[in-house]
Amino acid sequence: MGLGKFISFEGGEGSGKSTQTQRFAERLRATGLTVVQTREPGGTEGADAIRQLLVTGAADRWDPVSEVLLHYAARRDHVERVIKPALARGEWVVSDRFADSTMAYQGYGYELGAALIDTIHRATLGVFQTDMTFIMDFDPAAGLARARDRDPDPSRYERFDLAFHRRLHDGFRTIAASNPERCVIVDANGAPDEVETMVWAVASERLKLQA
Repeated sequence: MGLGKFISFEGGEGSGKSTQTQRFAERLRATGLTVVQTREPGGTEGADAIRQLLVTGAADRWDPVSEVLLHYAARRDHVERVIKPALARGEWVVSDRFADSTMAYQGYGYELGAALIDTIHRATLGVFQTDMTFIMDFDPAAGLARARDRDPDPSRYERFDLAFHRRLHDGFRTIAASNPERCVIVDANGAPDEVETMVWAVASERLKLQA
């Protein structure tokens, strides 16, 4: 049995990452691979319950450190119950968000700093990370407008101000620059088909995928 791979898609609100997560999982399945498609926060019963605490309510519902701890409680359950078992079976896991989102949103958006997030990550998951992460690069203002047009009842994170979203957008770029072997920035301004083609071209080269 071959070793599975763990791929995540990241980006700000309305960046198109969920669409590309779905499309990428479908293309992997078309090559004959067994794929587990999942999301964060969530992916297990317990993590989905925590998700509701995080994405609903007032923007100031949680202080920043409490919010990080909630994300990592959900993440550890997700990793231990879903992601690691799938990888051990030789399956591929494709997730809509993973740890880079916490670094971007809480580390940079809230300005908690990378060191704190990294410390919590290591205490919770050790060195476990994705094999590859695609970061959808899209203007934060346009992304928020797109998200709000899509759903008139915005999630908690969509209620944060534009300055917050600009910080997390810059944070994602910093994460990518610091992890070039793992992270790929994708220009998400094109049509979904164009973005999908770019993603697949990079994945095919780096992960030796067959069309």
